[in-house]
Amino acid sequence: MAVLKVIEVLANSDKSWEDATRKAVKHAGKSVKNIRSVYINEQSASVNGDDVTEFRVNVKITFEVN
Repeated sequence: MAVLKVIEVLANSDKSWEDATRKAVKHAGKSVKNIRSVYINEQSASVNGDDVTEFRVNVKITFEVN
């Protein structure tokens, strides 16, 4: 039987929500091993004038605990 744990991570990118998600997983992977999945809980963006300047994600990362 596998034991799984979920953590919540916030990340941002000036490129895209996908890039922000990749950054969240990469950063979490520095201290958490056996990452199994990521669930995008929320997306938002910062706007300056009529330009999107930053993409933000709130993700839930699931990993297996040994």
